[in-house]
Amino acid sequence: MESSRLLIEGGRRLTGEITVHGAKNSVLPILAATLLCGGVSSIHNCPGLSDAFAAMRILRSLGCEISREGSTVTVNSADADGDVVSDGLMHEMRSSIVFLGAILGRVGRCQLSFPGGCELGPRPIDLHLEALRRLGVKITEYHGILDCTAGVRPASADITLSLPSVGATENIMLYSALGSGETVIRNAAREPEISDLAGYLIKCGAEISGQGTSTLVINGVPELHGCEYSVMPDRIEAATYMGAAAITNGELMLKGVRPSDMYSCMSVFSEMGCGVYPYDDKIFISARKPISAVRTVRTMPYPGFPTDCQPIVMAVLTKSTGTSVIVENIFENRFMAAPELARMGANIKAEGKVAVIEGVKKLYGAPVRAYDLRAGAALVVAALGAEGQTQISNIHYIDRGYESIETALSEVGANIKRV
Repeated sequence: MESSRLLIEGGRRLTGEITVHGAKNSVLPILAATLLCGGVSSIHNCPGLSDAFAAMRILRSLGCEISREGSTVTVNSADADGDVVSDGLMHEMRSSIVFLGAILGRVGRCQLSFPGGCELGPRPIDLHLEALRRLGVKITEYHGILDCTAGVRPASADITLSLPSVGATENIMLYSALGSGETVIRNAAREPEISDLAGYLIKCGAEISGQGTSTLVINGVPELHGCEYSVMPDRIEAATYMGAAAITNGELMLKGVRPSDMYSCMSVFSEMGCGVYPYDDKIFISARKPISAVRTVRTMPYPGFPTDCQPIVMAVLTKSTGTSVIVENIFENRFMAAPELARMGANIKAEGKVAVIEGVKKLYGAPVRAYDLRAGAALVVAALGAEGQTQISNIHYIDRGYESIETALSEVGANIKRV
């Protein structure tokens, strides 16, 4: 797997249609949630990502039966009674920590190690652990292992998160869905993927209200049942293809998207001078004019501009006319693409949480490496807008969040192949 690379011959204008897959950041917690229902769930629009396959391996290791046909994954968790996630499986993906709440909710105990995945700086899981302790869970930590046992749940728990952490919100929801008592989460994450997880749980019989707002209320129920559910579209994948259209002065129709989830992204592309036209389940982007610099892009929790889109927008802005500023407020190591983009001729000065991008007339193909998922996507976008050939290595990072990115881009005119 490690030896695969993407070869991209840049300078081709992209035109055509791309259908966006199901959301990575939605499917992982939903797959974890299938543990709670103790029956059969069919999850449609499930993307073929290495992270999704890792989640399925974790479910199998816990005793679930899993089959996959096309983009539908069927999980039977009737006999799942495992409570240990091995070190190897935990290190395959960062979001594996979301299994903590689900396993605890299902069997009352859980042992796992700290998660792996992209090195984006400290993603403190202390918020998750503190919240679970408030719900009566006993947690011991030793040698990188978390040993958790469910205790007596309070009849009502009111948990205020110090920051609207997506993972912590998901873990509290998963743990609180089964059982008794009312759990209120204040300063909850408002991401559409949280609402999607709530949508699946509600279809399984859970009682959850307030999704999409900063206050979530979960009333525990004695049991959940399986259901059929379709994962929401991936707004970050959609934004990546918008970036590909912008940097190549192309025109793309993105199908199977939810524009209402993407206002903050669409407004940045509009400010660059792109024509962005949202429909019910489509976005048309036209980038016939040269890209303009934008004043300042600040990453914020939803509904603000997503940190996951930041490296992609950075890649596009390298070819803009003028100077742009990006302020990264979510993760510490989110400018991993900057040194690699510089190898392609970009002029970026990044220090702390601020990056200043001075647009250049041309980018040039070069050998570059992906150091995390979205930095990898940013390099693909930059390569499409560069002169000559770019070779991207470490593409296993890209496969964590994009199902066969080279196929989608080839179909709209890119010269890209996996070797």
